[in-house]
Amino acid sequence: MDRASKSTGAGEAWLDEPGVAALRAHLEANNGIKGLDILEPGDTRHAVELFRRDGFVVIANVLDSAQVEILASGCAAVASEILALDEGRKGNRGSHRYSFGGSSLTRSQLHRPEWQMLLDIPIVVDTVSAIFGSPEYVLRAASGDFCLPGAVEYQPLHSDVGDWRDGAATPFSAFHDPRGHVSIRDLPCPYVCVNFLPQEVTRLNGPTRQIPGTQHSRTPIPTLAEEPEWMRLSTVCPAPAGAIMVRDVRAWHGGTPNVSDAIRSIPNLEFYAPWFREPIVPGITYADYRKLSERAQRLVRHCVTDSSESLVVGPTLRAP
Repeated sequence: MDRASKSTGAGEAWLDEPGVAALRAHLEANNGIKGLDILEPGDTRHAVELFRRDGFVVIANVLDSAQVEILASGCAAVASEILALDEGRKGNRGSHRYSFGGSSLTRSQLHRPEWQMLLDIPIVVDTVSAIFGSPEYVLRAASGDFCLPGAVEYQPLHSDVGDWRDGAATPFSAFHDPRGHVSIRDLPCPYVCVNFLPQEVTRLNGPTRQIPGTQHSRTPIPTLAEEPEWMRLSTVCPAPAGAIMVRDVRAWHGGTPNVSDAIRSIPNLEFYAPWFREPIVPGITYADYRKLSERAQRLVRHCVTDSSESLVVGPTLRAP
């Protein structure tokens, strides 16, 4: 059986292949950050302390069971649309691995009600406001990623924001010190990503690996060939459905193998600090914007189309 069929529910014999079986056993025994702190809602001060120390923090019981079900259903619907374009499961973030934003014509899923629901989660508002020291931050996009069973390769470690690059390289780039003295890594956190877990994240279903404390590091990020084993196993798991993972996107992170029998999705909301901006692509129509709460409208005010403009939405397989 080829790996293109593994992610379609055609069978699970691939899980018993010698290489995969050995990888599963290794991950089951060793995967996960030892002593991972998973907080409960309400301890905002501690959450901010961990975030600033490690570059990420996990908070459980943020979504209730109904919200988890709604979000899981939305992720499954979007994944189905994307996978219909990719029979070979080549992915756009590596084999069997996809960006929800990079797979959308708008670079966002903000047009979807399941992602709009996430704009009004009180714990998210409180935590991100505390990190930025102000409630006046703005939404960059509503995105995230998913990986399929059969994603047996590691995604290289990377950061999601950096110093200025030419527009031919990326449309999302802003910070530049012409003197060369200050890097974006020397600043307070400019850009926060909040991942929401619509299912449990386990040692086997592709947990995100995070390298603690790297958000301010100017050390070159190691390649897959250079990366030590402890980094490959530095994954944020196990973590329960309904939790959030709040990340400083400068910290080194990457995807890991999904050797389970189910898709792992981590939809997100991405926020810019009140003082930081990079180009933002519209992701919601004016008509849908008007249906949001007043608080949500303030968050997405840079993501809304003009009232006279339409928004073309749908799946794509371009690279994110």
